[in-house]
Amino acid sequence: MRLLLDTHAFLWWVGDDLRLSRAARRAIADAKNECLLSAASGWEIAIKVRLGKLGLSGKIERFIPEQMTANSIRELPIEIRHATRVASLPFHHRDPFDRLLAAQALTEELAIVSRDAIFKEYGITRIW
Repeated sequence: MRLLLDTHAFLWWVGDDLRLSRAARRAIADAKNECLLSAASGWEIAIKVRLGKLGLSGKIERFIPEQMTANSIRELPIEIRHATRVASLPFHHRDPFDRLLAAQALTEELAIVSRDAIFKEYGITRIW
């Protein structure tokens, strides 16, 4: 299965945070699953670090790529087809990062690892 990690799922996985559910932990740890992190999540993390809402154990420029490599997580770039898919999504919520993740998950036929139940409203398989 191909899994798109929501930003918090990525951070909680690499930080071994207990807020990550057992089902999410099992799915990410399963070597048969391909885990992906959207460039949108990198952007969201960068904004939160800059605003002082998130601290990392190293410089963001190294932290994210090092954690992705160490945890076999591949990058999902943002493509025009992802960005334009956002226009067709219903307004279940207005978070621009989550809307882009939803568009990517739908376009690429990915399940999403997220505590945010709103993704089910978009018809996306959610693991939590």
